[in-house]
Amino acid sequence: MSPLITIALTTGLLSAVWGWLATLLGLIAWVGFLGCTSYFASEGGYRALIKTLLCNSSGMLWALLLIHGDAWWGHGAAGYLMTGVVATLMCVQGRQQWLSYIPGTFAGCCATFGAAGDWHLILPSLVLGALFGWAMKASGLWLHQRTQPREALPDAA
Repeated sequence: MSPLITIALTTGLLSAVWGWLATLLGLIAWVGFLGCTSYFASEGGYRALIKTLLCNSSGMLWALLLIHGDAWWGHGAAGYLMTGVVATLMCVQGRQQWLSYIPGTFAGCCATFGAAGDWHLILPSLVLGALFGWAMKASGLWLHQRTQPREALPDAA
């Protein structure tokens, strides 16, 4: 089987498990899928998993700043200006190696806005989602390796 097919199979299976687990734990399934998607869109591997987790989390923090910051700067034009400032800073933080996965930062930010800033549910959903994304890809690649024909060993003379 091709890597695409094996990753598709493990992704399908683990997506069902994630949906069940998220419901069981009272987490937000779609936020977890954003964490999963963030990992899938990365370069892959353990470093990418750590960067995904850090960037998703930082995006959540940036969104919380905007959500709760209106007490300082109010609604209207100042709020829109701050949105622009924060979006700029989310990109600038990419100068730091471990925060350089900008799409992951924006995904965490969007998840936070979409889930009304409930970080108690957002953070574990993003983290578990990214871990599931890693497991989906890693198990698919493992399955691909296991389904490859073994090369025949030369006969010992």
